[in-house]
Amino acid sequence: MGREIKERTGKEKAAMLLITLGRERSSEIFKHLKEDEIEQLTLEIANIRFVEPEEKEQVLEEFHQICLAQEYISEGGISYAKELLESAVGSQKAMEIINRLTASLQVRPFDFVRKTDPSQLLNFIQKEHPQVIALVLAYLKPQQAAAVLSQLPQDIQADVARRIAIMDRTSPEVIKEVERVLENNLSALIKEDYTQVGGLQSIVDILNHVDRGTEKFIMETLEIRDIELAEEIKKRMFVFEDILTLDNRAIQRFIREVDNNQLAIALKGAGEDVQKVIFANMSKRMAEMIKEDMEYMGPVRLRDVEEAQQGIVNVIRKLEEAGEIIISRGGADEIVI
Repeated sequence: MGREIKERTGKEKAAMLLITLGRERSSEIFKHLKEDEIEQLTLEIANIRFVEPEEKEQVLEEFHQICLAQEYISEGGISYAKELLESAVGSQKAMEIINRLTASLQVRPFDFVRKTDPSQLLNFIQKEHPQVIALVLAYLKPQQAAAVLSQLPQDIQADVARRIAIMDRTSPEVIKEVERVLENNLSALIKEDYTQVGGLQSIVDILNHVDRGTEKFIMETLEIRDIELAEEIKKRMFVFEDILTLDNRAIQRFIREVDNNQLAIALKGAGEDVQKVIFANMSKRMAEMIKEDMEYMGPVRLRDVEEAQQGIVNVIRKLEEAGEIIISRGGADEIVI
C-alpha cells in the first residue's frame, strides 16, 4: 500500500490530483500555471509510477474540501467558512483546512479594509495612531496604500512612511487586537506565527504609486529625520530594469549624461530587453562601439556591474528631480498637458 496521503508533499498531492483527473482536464489546468510550476509538476508526475485507489480518494476529498473552503471564504469570509466546515467535517479538520488554505491563498489580516473604498478608508483610519495606520497600509495593495497615504495630513505622511519602512515582524496578538478595535465584527483567524509585513520594499512599492508631490515631500522629510533610511529607499525607488518604462526621449537624455564605459559595463549584466531599448535610442555607430567594448572587456565582476547600473539610476533620478525627464508612476502626475 502507498504512503498515507498526509505524508505526501504538496507537489506530490498536486501531481496525484492531475493524474487522477486525467489528461484532458489536467491540460486545461496547465494553461493557468507558470512555466516553473508546470516543470515541477511534470517532474513529479513522471516520478509517480502508481497511485493507490485509497490515495486517489484521499487526494480528491482533500481537494474538494479546499475548494469548498475557498468558496465559503469568498462568500462570507474566514469565520463564515470555518463555521460551515465545522458542521461538515468537525472543528479540528476545519481548522486544518482553513490554516492550510489561508497559507496557500495568502489570506491576510485586514481583509475587510482591502474591500473598502480608499476615500472611506481614509476617514476610517486617519485619526488613528501613525503606527496603526502604518500597520494597516502595509497589508494593503500598493495602489490602495498609495491612495490613502497621498491624502493623509502632511504632518504624518513621512512618519507613517518611515514606520512602514522600519517595520519588521508583528505578532498575531497585536494584529488581532488592532483588527478587533477597527472592526468589531471581524473574527480573525490567522496562523499562530509571526507575520512578515512592512519593510523597505513595502514603502518603495507604495511610494512608486503616489503622486510625485507626495513622494517628494515624504523623501525630503525623511532626509532630515533619517538620512540613511532615505538613501536606502532612494536606491530602490527606480531600478535599472525600470529603464524599460521610460519613453525614448528620456532614454536618449540620460544616455548623453552617462560615460560610454560605464554604460558598457552596466549593459554587460543587463537583460536583452534593456540592451535592445538602449541601443535603439542611440546612433548606429555608438551602439556598435559599445557592443565592441562589451565584447572585448571580457568577464566583469557582478559588483562592478551593479555599481555601474546604480550610477546610471542615480543620473536618471537627478534628471527627473530637475524636471528634464518624467518617470511614469501611479499618481495623478502621469497626465501631461
